Amino acid sequence: MFIATLIVSIFLAVALTVSAVGKLTKMPAVIESMNTVGVPAHRIPTLAYLEIAGAIGLVIGLFWWPIGVAAAIGVILYFVGAVIAHLRVKDVAGVGPAAFLAVLSIAALVLRLLTA
Repeated sequence: MFIATLIVSIFLAVALTVSAVGKLTKMPAVIESMNTVGVPAHRIPTLAYLEIAGAIGLVIGLFWWPIGVAAAIGVILYFVGAVIAHLRVKDVAGVGPAAFLAVLSIAALVLRLLTA
């Protein structure tokens, strides 16, 4: 079971890091998506730092489970917020990736709790 926890946590941490880099380097597709859902430009770095914190927490959580649980909960909340933001503006294309990562975050939490 720990192998599944490891794979899901690392995959999610990489996805969070890639997303954060896109926000911090102001990749046009990422900025366009943020503008679509109405995120003010000055808040985008904050979202990137939250993603980085989640990624770090997931990795540290592989060694100390309470941090992994806390990180997974935070990442779940982050992506549920992303899904809501996309639904609010009827951005159907943006809902899929956010929902996938929300489900993956839930899987990370469940797996981390099962291997604690």
